[in-house]
Amino acid sequence: MAEAHATPNAELLEWPKKDKRRFLHVVYRVGDLDRTIKFYTECFGMKLLRKRDIPEEKYSNAFLGFGPEETNFVVELTYNYGVSSYDIGTGFGHFAVATLDVYKLVEDIRAKGGVVTREPGPVKGGQSVIAFVKDPDGYVFELIQRGPTPEPLCQVMLRVGDLDRSIKFYEQALGMRVVKKVDKPEYKYTLAMLGYAEEYETTVLELTYNYGVTEYTKGNAYAQIAIGTDDVYKSAEVVNLVTQELGGKITRQPGPIPGLNTKITSFLDPDGWKTVLVDNEDFLKELH
Repeated sequence: MAEAHATPNAELLEWPKKDKRRFLHVVYRVGDLDRTIKFYTECFGMKLLRKRDIPEEKYSNAFLGFGPEETNFVVELTYNYGVSSYDIGTGFGHFAVATLDVYKLVEDIRAKGGVVTREPGPVKGGQSVIAFVKDPDGYVFELIQRGPTPEPLCQVMLRVGDLDRSIKFYEQALGMRVVKKVDKPEYKYTLAMLGYAEEYETTVLELTYNYGVTEYTKGNAYAQIAIGTDDVYKSAEVVNLVTQELGGKITRQPGPIPGLNTKITSFLDPDGWKTVLVDNEDFLKELH
């Protein structure tokens, strides 16, 4: 009997690899929307793509990125009326922006009052030139020197308690693949970059495991990543199946958002990081 059940599951687990997936946006909370918009546009060179105010729900949103939402990964900033600061927690790591000249970008950011937490220069024992800066809310941005890229907003880094479990989860539940894995025993960490294309072409999710650390605080600042799918119902079935083995849970059953009609489903990974899957067609309709 076991074999009869195995086949539909095996077929179902193939779906995320066939699905049309891409990173849509990352959602997080800020204490002053205009201040953050000013910083991202003037310091990073992002464009303000759209802004909306929902007074009945007491919040505003702004979407910023380096290209249109139809093709590019963007940040979705949320401002909740009257809330001026948040706890970022110990689990969130950083976002990353690729640039042709890290030294020049850091100079510009410093001149505009940005906080530089690591001066530009090569990584220890490597060639890549990087720097780290903080935005006005304390979110860390890694700046990476790279040639021209279609997606300058290139990483979201989160810390996890069991890297192998997380890799398996994102491969199976979301159809991502490991594009790079680095172990640094001298610094006591291992990281894996996961995504839907090579890291120079697109955004990747960077998961970091610090030796011996199995739990982190989530805070209340970082919210979630949104990923496009052609079928939220089928995708939710896959996630449900994977969570039974690896942990995590569905937090919103698949279906349309009231009033908006965009079909979504959301879930937590085994570490409690949230992902929202959004219907690709509905997402484009919502934009237009």
